[in-house]
Amino acid sequence: MKRFLIIFSLGIIVSFYFFPFEFSFLPRGLNTKMILAAIGVCFITYHWTQAKLPACPKDLFWAGVIAIVFSVWCFISINYNYTNDTSYVTYFVSFFTWLAGAYAVYGFLSAFYGKVTFKLLTFYLAGVCTVQCILAILIDRIPVFKSVVDTYVIQGQAFFDEVNRLYGIGAALDPAGVRFGIVLLMIAFLLFKDAEIRSNKKRILTLLSAFFIIAIIGNMISRTTSVGMVMGLAYMMYSMHLFRVQVKKELINMWGILLVVAGVFVVVATYFYYQDPQTYDSLRFAFEGFFNWIEKGEWTTGSTEKLQTEMWIWPTDTRSWIIGTGLFGSFVYSTDIGYCRFILYCGLVGFSVFALFFVYNSYVFAKRLYEYRLFFLALGALSFIIWLKVATDLFLIYALFYCMDDDQLATVPNLKEETL
Repeated sequence: MKRFLIIFSLGIIVSFYFFPFEFSFLPRGLNTKMILAAIGVCFITYHWTQAKLPACPKDLFWAGVIAIVFSVWCFISINYNYTNDTSYVTYFVSFFTWLAGAYAVYGFLSAFYGKVTFKLLTFYLAGVCTVQCILAILIDRIPVFKSVVDTYVIQGQAFFDEVNRLYGIGAALDPAGVRFGIVLLMIAFLLFKDAEIRSNKKRILTLLSAFFIIAIIGNMISRTTSVGMVMGLAYMMYSMHLFRVQVKKELINMWGILLVVAGVFVVVATYFYYQDPQTYDSLRFAFEGFFNWIEKGEWTTGSTEKLQTEMWIWPTDTRSWIIGTGLFGSFVYSTDIGYCRFILYCGLVGFSVFALFFVYNSYVFAKRLYEYRLFFLALGALSFIIWLKVATDLFLIYALFYCMDDDQLATVPNLKEETL
């Protein structure tokens, strides 16, 4: 029982980081990510005084430099354009806040487990995302529960209700979809990269069940989840060596479990699709493209049609292409597309620095966790794919990796971590 309570509490801490929100009884503007960042600073200070804090990794140092350069360029852009839109001028603050919050998560997890690895993070993030999906269903179906959540949690519920969207606790719209997509990728890669997982049917079943719950309900919350879902499924198909003459026994077992789990979820989803009006509407929204393809012969959704016809908005003069217009917030250009919003805000120069930041982070971990190098290439690609739909960034997951302990750092011979 004690172990369960500790794991449950650690799950809450991870959720506070990954899906931050504000409590109604705390000062406005103070969210759970900030609280964890303050705790993270305390952990850093304590470990530093105990000589347990390693020197700043060179990789992290240069990531911080790129984040600061991006913030400085955004400051130049808003001053040049005489605006007061500081949306990304303070990005370096966000960088260090995420990093400190990640160190708090690392501190709590390492206190219980001894070290934090890719596998441990995947299990906790998969558990947190699964619970968030279940919470979204409970909030949608149980008015009393929804009332309690809305009383103590501030996350823009009025807008979610207005547009009739499911939400968890801190998990809603595209930010939730992006996070779900990241975790679906992590699950897919862990299943085929970790030998201990591949030989443990119980863990395979657990991870695959989490994958399908997040994939189905996550898409009900935000269809951005489908990006990570498709990439995760594609990697699973690639890793199962479908077209090889000889296939390992463990992969055949994996195939069997995957087909059984997928079949169960298809049957359950189909049953509720026909028997429950709310599930019918939610599934129609989640997989609108699939239903349109089956019923109309074309893969389209209302949101993609709107993106293609209304939201590709670009600068109208050379100066704006180079330095931007200094405007980002308040949906000023009526576009969600990340490429458009970033270039309109800080120009091609600023956007190039921001893109470099994520290319660099992916490169760092493809080098450091060599066995998972393909995962980090996929994670880097995810950023650029997401920007076709929404302006967001994925540094919150990289921040966790920067804090992570992992024996795989030595996978490549003579790979040494440089420090400053």
